[in-house]
Amino acid sequence: MARYIVHRLLLLIPTLLGILLVTFLALHLIPGDPTHTLLGQHATPAAQEALRRQLGLDQPLPIQLLRYLETMLRLDLGESVITRRPVLQELKERMPVTVTLTFAAMLIASGGGILLGILAAVRRRTWVDYLGMGLALFGVSMPIFWLGLLLVYYFAVVLGWFEPSGIASVTYLNEVPRITGFFLVDALLTGHTAAFWNGLWHLVLPAVALGTVPMALIARITRSSMLEVMGQDYIRTARAKGLKERWVVWRHALKNALLPVITVIGLQFGTLLSGAVITESIFALPGMGRYIVNAIFNRDYPAVQGAVILFAFLFVILNLLVDLLYSWLDPRIRYQ
Repeated sequence: MARYIVHRLLLLIPTLLGILLVTFLALHLIPGDPTHTLLGQHATPAAQEALRRQLGLDQPLPIQLLRYLETMLRLDLGESVITRRPVLQELKERMPVTVTLTFAAMLIASGGGILLGILAAVRRRTWVDYLGMGLALFGVSMPIFWLGLLLVYYFAVVLGWFEPSGIASVTYLNEVPRITGFFLVDALLTGHTAAFWNGLWHLVLPAVALGTVPMALIARITRSSMLEVMGQDYIRTARAKGLKERWVVWRHALKNALLPVITVIGLQFGTLLSGAVITESIFALPGMGRYIVNAIFNRDYPAVQGAVILFAFLFVILNLLVDLLYSWLDPRIRYQ
């Protein structure tokens, strides 16, 4: 197991290098110049050229790439072209928002998807099954941005139940001291219960918007896996022994049916991280996704590259954790 973990961590190096290379080339092939953003459209060509030399953008692409790789080896993500602050520091400030949103969406997707899949499998070919799979089909077909706009319009604008943007009300943001960077955790640690519930209430709409598509996919996979397991001989034996149906379903069938579901859940983290880019923009959340969007619009190359590398690192680590969890759930699996 230890050799497997070390092997996977070593594979992280070429993976990140490949992602860095693709991102670097893609950004430099996009039309536009960051000097226009910094100096404005009425800047003189001489001023633009001087700024390009200052930022190192006048060098050939291979030289720029080598310099950036050199800074990466020092664990330095560079300096933002727009804010002139270290990219790593800016990402540290925004990462808690993205992590909180992602895990909240995954809780909704996993809990709702598994429960919906179990109900559809147990009540196969009934109205429960048809309704559940109909909702799953609706969820898979619904784009995140469109669902997010619908949720904002109906539940925030029309009904007024939720706030349309932000991680919490401005009053609570100023009251809660920053300790860990995670607003909900800081609110609990400092005893600001009202701020905690306010932040949790703000999290509902973006988490639902982000978690709907993965929940639909998890529900379909859970149903399929449950139906396959419930047709096995040991399930029929358990029923023949007189075990209660709920014991058969929750004790014997679910544990074995969850193995492929765990794999899908792990893969969905990548979907959630990419979906966070859209969700944070719709709900005005100050996370890494919105940071990437603004950096792309401003041609802030170091900011985009640093954020993409961090996203890739998180995705690979999460996949490794899923593999280890898979081995724990099924002792027959041993990684060499």
